[in-house]
Amino acid sequence: IAVAERLKRRWIGIDVTHIAITLMRNRLRDTFGPDLSPYEVIGDPKDVPSAQALAEHDRYQFEWWALGLVEARPAQDRKKGADSGIDGLLYFFDDNTGQARKIIVQVKSGKVSAPMISELGFVVEKEKAAIGAFLTLQEPTGPMVTQAASAGFYEAEAIGKKYPKIQILTIAELLAGKELQYPQQIVVTFKKAPRKAKRVHEEPEIEWGAEGVSDG
Repeated sequence: IAVAERLKRRWIGIDVTHIAITLMRNRLRDTFGPDLSPYEVIGDPKDVPSAQALAEHDRYQFEWWALGLVEARPAQDRKKGADSGIDGLLYFFDDNTGQARKIIVQVKSGKVSAPMISELGFVVEKEKAAIGAFLTLQEPTGPMVTQAASAGFYEAEAIGKKYPKIQILTIAELLAGKELQYPQQIVVTFKKAPRKAKRVHEEPEIEWGAEGVSDG
């Protein structure tokens, strides 16, 4: 896909997992920046009912898809590893110390409650993370919102800003464009693909035949 885009060709990419799609979207963005051609992802949830259907069909795929909404990467292979209370991770820099800050992400597709927010806060403190994000398919309860607010703020002193320490975001809000709040000056969650310019000149046509590939 990246090579086809660099050569200004029309392309179609196909993969079976939502994590692979997230990785490809990040690579395209990093490689081409504002020069990236418009494209559409087909087959991923576009609304809450389709997100619910994905969760019911395969909760692991739902989790990976939801992590992609905030550009987090999975923390582990959930089918093999034990649940540590960390579904996804985000890393960023907000000063000149060279120390990456960590955001812990939890994803819930079923019923949610205030104790889950308390648990997230405990994991954030244990892992010495800057922020905890709680992504939920269900609407949060009042006690959940209160519990999250009681966690206070993460202060990015170098840039003079502060962000809620525990943030609850619903899938509906994320699909509507709401974003996780954190310093986004330098994000290092995924390995950055090198920036490349698109080809200026037309490439020769490629002929596919029974004997292989040759320049046309």
